[in-house]
Amino acid sequence: MKALDEAARPAPSPGQTSVIIPAFNEAPSIAGVLHDLQACGAWRELLVIDDGSIDDTAAHAASAGARVISHPYNLGNGAAVKTGLRQATGTFVLIIDGDGQHPPEDALRLVSRLGEYDLVIGARAGATQATQTRRAGNSALNRLASYLTDREIPDLTSGFRGARREHLREFLHLLPNGFSTPTTTTLAFIKVGYNVIFEPVEARQRAGQSKIKLARDGTKFLIIIFKIVTLFSPLRIFLPLSLASFIVGAGYAAWTIATQSHVTNSSVLLILFAVVVFLVGLVSEQISALRFEGRQ
Repeated sequence: MKALDEAARPAPSPGQTSVIIPAFNEAPSIAGVLHDLQACGAWRELLVIDDGSIDDTAAHAASAGARVISHPYNLGNGAAVKTGLRQATGTFVLIIDGDGQHPPEDALRLVSRLGEYDLVIGARAGATQATQTRRAGNSALNRLASYLTDREIPDLTSGFRGARREHLREFLHLLPNGFSTPTTTTLAFIKVGYNVIFEPVEARQRAGQSKIKLARDGTKFLIIIFKIVTLFSPLRIFLPLSLASFIVGAGYAAWTIATQSHVTNSSVLLILFAVVVFLVGLVSEQISALRFEGRQ
């Protein structure tokens, strides 16, 4: 039956794909991005979500043939993506930045993999990612996310991705309004068992300045990682914390018994803390499982 379901899936093509382009003050590049996309395929629709831009982004996008949906004020990249998902009509969606980083041929390559995979992510080569500091920050987030999901994640924060629209809409309520939407969708798709692949892409020099600030947004990305993993697999966080506390407490207790012939209150508290954290983790795991009871 599963094989028949897979065979019944529509073949991915630009004609079945809605392209969602969240844009905030991208007037210098948005028309070029649209022309490049139109030149490489006949897409079902090109949706530009103008997120409260104060320049001519909306006018340039409309003149280039896109359907423009404007927010009255800046809500955030994630809010723009959510608006696009609500408005899109294609079987598949492709989300691409409006700053000209991604070549159109890569867009076609990502869409072509959607017959096999539910989420295809354009994984940028490290050398093409902004500054040395940004690369180091992204690398640290990738390693943490890889551990928490037990899956190699080469580019957690890439906003360049294609997916089945119906699957993305399942997680609409989880998506933040800010720049953590790629992080949330990547972790959510992996944790619920959808097929995810990272397709290598080369990012070009973007037009203008990045809206993401490492100092301001790095902590937000970190919180999002813990939030999503806690939602779907809490023991990946609670168990290591419990083990660390137990090992330290038991080790300290053994040392004080050997050297002072008694157990300190600190050792007892650490061991009790380990037990409590472990039990909370078990309860959280059960709650997480109940969230998916009856899920198709």
